[in-house]
Amino acid sequence: MKLLPLIFIFTLFTSASCTDNSSSTTQTENQSYTDEELMTQVQQDAFKYFWDWANPNSKLARERYLVENPNFEANIVTTGGSGFGLMTILVGVERGFVSRTEAVSRLTTALHFLETADRFHGAWPHWLNGTTGEVIPFGTVDNGGDLVETAFLCQGLLAVREYFKNGNTTEQALAQKADDLWKGVEWNWYTKGENALYWHWSPNYEWQLNHKIQGYDECLITYIMAVASPTHAITPEVYEQGWARSGDIVTAGSKYNIPLVFNHNGATGNVGPMFWAHYSYLGLDPRGLTDQYANYWDLTKNHTDIMYTYCVNNPIGWTGYSEKCWGLTASYTRNSDGSTGYSAHQPNNDKGVISPTAALSSFPYKPDAAMRFLRFLYEEKKNQYVGFAGPYDAFSPKFNWVTQRYLAIDQGTIAPMIENHRTGLLWNLFMQAPEIQSGLQTLGFSSTQHGF
Repeated sequence: MKLLPLIFIFTLFTSASCTDNSSSTTQTENQSYTDEELMTQVQQDAFKYFWDWANPNSKLARERYLVENPNFEANIVTTGGSGFGLMTILVGVERGFVSRTEAVSRLTTALHFLETADRFHGAWPHWLNGTTGEVIPFGTVDNGGDLVETAFLCQGLLAVREYFKNGNTTEQALAQKADDLWKGVEWNWYTKGENALYWHWSPNYEWQLNHKIQGYDECLITYIMAVASPTHAITPEVYEQGWARSGDIVTAGSKYNIPLVFNHNGATGNVGPMFWAHYSYLGLDPRGLTDQYANYWDLTKNHTDIMYTYCVNNPIGWTGYSEKCWGLTASYTRNSDGSTGYSAHQPNNDKGVISPTAALSSFPYKPDAAMRFLRFLYEEKKNQYVGFAGPYDAFSPKFNWVTQRYLAIDQGTIAPMIENHRTGLLWNLFMQAPEIQSGLQTLGFSSTQHGF
């Protein structure tokens, strides 16, 4: 799983400066919101991460933002998080947070940067230098193409294309640029000639990481983009034997009498972190989506139901877990010594740390529970847990701890998934792309929601 290098990288930047800083905060909020007002507010707050705090040169998303040290790694741009940011900006236009003209200008700059940035057989690296466009190694041997991060970025590029393709001359040029960029990815080259996709390739270390992308985790969208490509498509066998493990992705298991549907990598008999139900589904609409292996609405909704039930049952007995305070996913975490690290929180790795993006990005799947959490944040704990760009990345009621930090990949799913719950905006844009419909049908998918 990608989580292992993530944990390694983030551990390099541990710090005790953000621990136990909520104890001196006095709660003063008594403001009351309607549901609609509250969803708009958190969407607008999360939007600020990608608009106000974007890298000033590339206009793409910074990997992270530390309130106590705003200049920390300020020039590291994240490709996957930037893909989420593209979709967040579209939400911003729809909600009136920014004008269409301003957005087009900003997005044009961003896409021009991507055009000139380092690519490796069409795939962008995980991290880019926001000034030069050169690769910044994510790890010693991870200094080349990152196919999964590229897929997250291309999901956003397709949404941008579909949103602006019938606009004025400038908008159509932006749409064309988005189209050109995603068509340049050599998805089929990343098979190594096998019936599976591989995550990384480096010009120095080639396939040394040797990380085969297999389900089930956050990577489904990689196979969808790869089969949909009009220029470098994979065959159905790559999906069936690689991602679906020749059917072994399916499980008859359940948790709390809720079917798991798929065997979650590294979490047999349980579910993985919540971002597995978010990253691939910012654009890919699970409503009414089926293939030979699963009903994807059941898959994602059940994932959410199991996570919620686990947090409410609270088998470890953590302080604060409840029907209004729930959600485990990969995020910053509180280390045992009180410093700040990173961990993929899930039922099998529960550190008493709640990550707001887990519940907020699950609005489509469990809206009542997500709304309870949102009200908890903004009506009860706003002083402690919410900052300029929305909810801080993670907190622990048990340890009276909150990290006043943000990560692009966590903030970036909030506005799009809430918008999908409200209007289906990103789902409709992505699913109307003819290549996506053709690719899904090639794999045997059907969608009652989108008529194929």
